Amino acid sequence: MATNDLNPLYRTLVGFDRIANLMDQAARLDAAPGYPPFNVEQVGEDEFRIELAVAGFSQDDLTIEFKQNLLTVSGARKAPETQRNYLHRGIAERGFERRFGLADHVRVAGAKLENGLLSIDLVRELPETLKPRKIEIGATKPSKPKVVDAGAANDIEAA
Repeated sequence: MATNDLNPLYRTLVGFDRIANLMDQAARLDAAPGYPPFNVEQVGEDEFRIELAVAGFSQDDLTIEFKQNLLTVSGARKAPETQRNYLHRGIAERGFERRFGLADHVRVAGAKLENGLLSIDLVRELPETLKPRKIEIGATKPSKPKVVDAGAANDIEAA
């Protein structure tokens, strides 16, 4: 497994600590296990959905937290009330924690659990000051040329 040392990058990016931290965090997220599997879907121009396959988990077993552009989804199953004797156990019921780094101005609009899929809806809401604006190009009024009085110019030359 290859590891990247980002210390030289930290020294050269003065004032860009957030970018370096995001790169470091992304490198750690790639090494995360693949459980539970998930999809990321773009539903509209500024709408997204994350779907996680959480078969066997109820709403009470799942926690969704959003803090500082980091969406954390975790699940912890409660111990079963009765002892079960499995001949084959292929459904993973282990606890998990998945983290998703979200862009600035993306907020969680809602979540629902249906048929073993946890769907988390995201919306990107740019403030008015960050939205692209069209700047009209107006014609500038040409400045009037200064008229020099010919008689006054001759007086200056004569002096």
